[in-house]
Amino acid sequence: MVLIDSVSRYVDGVLSEDSTKEESFSSNLLEYPQYTRPEVFNGKKVPDVLTSGNHQKINDWRKEQSLKITYLKRPDLLNEEEKSLAKSLLKN
Repeated sequence: MVLIDSVSRYVDGVLSEDSTKEESFSSNLLEYPQYTRPEVFNGKKVPDVLTSGNHQKINDWRKEQSLKITYLKRPDLLNEEEKSLAKSLLKN
């Protein structure tokens, strides 16, 4: 199934253009954390920004999380400006 999924992604019309924009490495960054319902699970709460309805703030949060995760796990993927930004985000 993994092979079929991997190969079929390259066939025109199988996926829409927007469907792969936010996958890992689509912007040279690892993906941001994913959440689902319920909003509180095992004592962990979904970040308030994700339930705010403010799409710009949600996009900003996702970008920040991607930078942080990439810096911590794969800093070789970041340029110096991105590394600097990630360091400052991690201090907050």
